Amino acid sequence: MNLVNIAPAADRQPALCSHPQHEDAREAAIQTIFGRRYENLRLELDAPNSACWCFMQPQGRPSYTHELMHDIGEMQNSVTASFSRIPRREEQPFSWFVMASAVPGIYNLGGDLGHFAQRIRQRDLGAMRRYGHVAVKAIHRNVIAFDTPIITMALVQGDALGGGFEHALSFDMIVAERSAKLGLPEILFNMFPGMGAYSFLSRRMDRRRAEEMILSGRIHTAEELYEMGVVDVLAEDGQGEQAAQDYIARHNRKFNAHMATYRARRRVNPVTLEELIDVVDIWAEAAVNLTDADLRKMDRLCAAQDRRLAAMRPEDRVIMAAE
Repeated sequence: MNLVNIAPAADRQPALCSHPQHEDAREAAIQTIFGRRYENLRLELDAPNSACWCFMQPQGRPSYTHELMHDIGEMQNSVTASFSRIPRREEQPFSWFVMASAVPGIYNLGGDLGHFAQRIRQRDLGAMRRYGHVAVKAIHRNVIAFDTPIITMALVQGDALGGGFEHALSFDMIVAERSAKLGLPEILFNMFPGMGAYSFLSRRMDRRRAEEMILSGRIHTAEELYEMGVVDVLAEDGQGEQAAQDYIARHNRKFNAHMATYRARRRVNPVTLEELIDVVDIWAEAAVNLTDADLRKMDRLCAAQDRRLAAMRPEDRVIMAAE
């Protein structure tokens, strides 16, 4: 990791506040948010830039397993609760939130295909809906910036596919390295991405191009998506973390204007939880209609993900399992 000015919770130095009471409130929030340890996430505080960095480090396949989604939900709740107890801006523990991945070359590969295939073969519509509801509730908390006065950012280095792409789209902005690959391959097994892709893409581009992206299954580079207006900041390969840091440092002086602009975007063109749940119910109903041939294609894609994980360098697997 090439980040600077970031320290683990035990080693950090809190930024100065204008009043001892403010500093006490801020430190209490920092302890609450950063003092907790997660199996599938790692949080770090960049105090000088007022930024929280959250790295996904899922155990096993880098997909949205129940365990990863649980940790994300707990982290979101912790941030929301801590900010709700802080009435003054100067007491906030951070102003920017960056979601990244600790897995080299992979942001996230999307939904838990092994779980999906098992539940679909059982025609377990309820289980598919429950998975989808948990996922889109977390997605919606990203959409509203955890109901806090912060700006959220996804940093994509490597592959963000299916639900991984949808997850990145749910943040205020996307920073991505030039050759990172993002796309929606669900059409390969006769499905569509149901965790927010249509909602987010139809707001970032027009309906026709959004549907074309969903139904083509094409995987795009970050450079292509930057030209299409989907990626907000394009970074050179290997420079994503520095690009995110530079963006934050450059815009911190006008944070109030930027944050208010994103709040206005949410008001003018909202993505509601009701909308996301309705679409994910359509997704679940479509899923249980998949044929055996469709499921075999899903199995092959799942097996390919497992082979990719097995081929990773031992030290990279250690990063995923032990950091």
